Amino acid sequence: MSRCTVALLASALLATGCGVTGCGGEATPRASTSETPGHPPETGAYPGEASHSPVPRASGPPVRLEGWEVTVYYTAVETLHTGQATTVTGCPSIDCDKDRDRQRLGSFPASFVKAVKDEGTGRTADGRYLNWSYDTGYWMDTAPRDTAGRPLRPWSSAAADGAALGAGTQFTILHCGTAEVAAEVCAKLKTPTWTIVDEFTPGLGGERHVDVYIGEETGPDFTGSDLYTTLENATLSAIRA
Repeated sequence: MSRCTVALLASALLATGCGVTGCGGEATPRASTSETPGHPPETGAYPGEASHSPVPRASGPPVRLEGWEVTVYYTAVETLHTGQATTVTGCPSIDCDKDRDRQRLGSFPASFVKAVKDEGTGRTADGRYLNWSYDTGYWMDTAPRDTAGRPLRPWSSAAADGAALGAGTQFTILHCGTAEVAAEVCAKLKTPTWTIVDEFTPGLGGERHVDVYIGEETGPDFTGSDLYTTLENATLSAIRA
């Protein structure tokens, strides 16, 4: 599945890529399973991370939400990509003027550059991060970012339209729904409590759609793996902020 974009705040809101089935490519679903619920403690700002914009605190009883689509997004890894080198221009840092500060950022494999544009972020061979947003284009950074500029947290950060699930909402996946999804993948997606810290680009999310961040890709054909999947008609348990 191709990736759409989510908002990212860095002195102003920027949109970062996030996984959305149907925006381009297709997910590769596998065999479905049964499920169990769970919610860890509420959180505000991430422990050990200074932030001028902490995550709103979720509170109250969990609410059961049925009929949701769950997609995944990830950080591309340059060393897993090959192909003709593509020169990328953009901002040298997250805090820049995209017109005034635009410069050559380097040359990277074409498939890596495409993955960064689809997913919103990629780790380069020298350990930096090439990020992309629909309103800023490419920029270099020290981490993939969430809406408030904090580093994205694998198996924790998630995106949704604000009208569907607001920032700070925590949710777990109770049931993986009707799509054929590998049993081990379903179990892995159900284990964490996810926190909404990103927003879809307007028009690319939906009333019942969440996108969960699973960290770095783990192989050269990651989009063909079981983990790169979509849950359809999934059931969530959510605590709203």
